[in-house]
Amino acid sequence: MRRFFAITLTVIAVLAFVVTLVSLWPTDFWLVRTVDLVREPLAYLAVLLGLFALVLNGKGRWLAVALFGLTALVNTWRIWPYSVLAGEEIETIAANEAQIAQCFTALSVNVKVKNTGFAEVAAQIEEVSPDLLLLMETDQNWIDQLQGTLDDYPYTLTEPQPHAFGMVFASRLPVADARLVENTHRDTPTLYATINLPNGENFEFIGLHPKPPLPDWNTGERDRNIVRAGTRTPGNNPDSLVMGDFNDVPWSRTTTRFREEGNWRDPRIGRGTYPTFPGNLTALGWPLDQIMLRGSLDLRDFTIMPDNGSDHRAVRATLCQGPDEG
Repeated sequence: MRRFFAITLTVIAVLAFVVTLVSLWPTDFWLVRTVDLVREPLAYLAVLLGLFALVLNGKGRWLAVALFGLTALVNTWRIWPYSVLAGEEIETIAANEAQIAQCFTALSVNVKVKNTGFAEVAAQIEEVSPDLLLLMETDQNWIDQLQGTLDDYPYTLTEPQPHAFGMVFASRLPVADARLVENTHRDTPTLYATINLPNGENFEFIGLHPKPPLPDWNTGERDRNIVRAGTRTPGNNPDSLVMGDFNDVPWSRTTTRFREEGNWRDPRIGRGTYPTFPGNLTALGWPLDQIMLRGSLDLRDFTIMPDNGSDHRAVRATLCQGPDEG
């Protein structure tokens, strides 16, 4: 029996290492790109199985240990910037009295279109009471059920869809302009809104929810949607905030390119991965829901919210407009 376990572990170790190596291949094939999503739990699993292989006798024991070690090493290398041991890209600020007037809260919630926990989501929104609210996967039923909550917002923009890519934007701050644009594929809108602050300055708010990697859907369209969302904005405003379910992790080639080409700063860098999916098991999940900022926007706090009944955790942030960097 011990020999059987040793052989089984060796086979698993070979497969895990091969999958990890293949995941480094620059392709948009959905199955390869899916590995990006699970690098963190894959690294944990490789360490655990490697330790288990150490206690077994068998001809292939050291091969299994070595391959599990390499699998953990490669995946840890890919997610390293999002380790608490790496340096923070954004420092949180304690806003002074003058700056507090230019601070605002934003909340991004993927409600899950088939979810019926309307009251839980509404209660979370009302508890946070964000100045800017982005809802994703909203069909007409969700909009109807949350209407009482949305009525508290002077400005709302809705696009209900029956399948998973509806979107709602609501704001307590003055909105100079807002539009839903289909950057790449129909029925997957990207939100662009220009928001005014009390000091007369403005910033651009971007809401994003592209399609995930699926067996019949490679990531080419998703990747173009993500990159275009942050580099070709209608307002071309240097002060910008992007939030949403990217259906991608921050360490992927695509989101890294989005961040670098658009000069975005990621609050996760140096703080941790902050998984948001699945909502009821984030300890083994991955961070699909992103928030990034650029320009003179400063970060006051960044929080992954408690489970609200959806399959995603909501993302909340408080931001302030600092001195103009230009």
